[in-house]
Amino acid sequence: MTQPVIELRNISHVYVTDREATLALQDINLKVEPGEFVSLVGPSGCGKTTLLSVMAGLLKPSTGEVLLDGKPLKAGSNKAGYMLQHDYLFPWRTILDNALIGLELTKQLTKERIQKVKDLLDGMGLGGTWNLYPSQLSGGMRQRVALVRTLATDPDVLLLDEPFSALDYQTKLQLEDLIVDTLRERKKTAVLVTHDLSEAIAVSDRVIVLAAHPGRIRTTFDIPKEIRETAPFYARDQEGFAELFHQVWKELEAEKEEVQP
Repeated sequence: MTQPVIELRNISHVYVTDREATLALQDINLKVEPGEFVSLVGPSGCGKTTLLSVMAGLLKPSTGEVLLDGKPLKAGSNKAGYMLQHDYLFPWRTILDNALIGLELTKQLTKERIQKVKDLLDGMGLGGTWNLYPSQLSGGMRQRVALVRTLATDPDVLLLDEPFSALDYQTKLQLEDLIVDTLRERKKTAVLVTHDLSEAIAVSDRVIVLAAHPGRIRTTFDIPKEIRETAPFYARDQEGFAELFHQVWKELEAEKEEVQP
């Protein structure tokens, strides 16, 4: 039996202010296996981004434990790579220097690592951009740079917080295919937060629906092999895709009805 890359054990989290305490996550247990791509979907306020921050070690949960490769996750670990909706490239650094920043911060800036980053940029269709600046690239190209920056430190798990949502639809579909191909080729494990149900089904091995107030796991959908093994762009045309979409949609609608006063 393989060891999960990331495991959440009884995770709960409370946000406390001067006026109130809000239970954001309640008793979440989750295992993500090596090479698996898992998507988290749910209504606003269900704690998707909070949960991703807990997985990244950026937020310490109020109770529970996060294990990465079987060991307690340490804050600032470079074994968990975090890719956000916005690329956050530094405008004064070249594309290559932006892609290398994670290696600089973790003191891994070797000739071999630099060459791997250059190869990654080439593989993403960014070979001619090394000496350009972010303002000279399109939004989709900038997100590719952000992915290279995330992959550069060779994390064990990639945490993706709506990385396609700011892009136009055509670019979004192209980037979905590129990222999924890249992660599969490198046998990377990934957790994606998204509001787009179609995207979640097209790229994932599993889709987890979260309930809100507090955030907790409501339902898990295993994606059929025929859809899983098809590139995201074409997965949407596979038999069973539309039916699965409606099943996930019904779960979200049922959740909405249950939380309404």
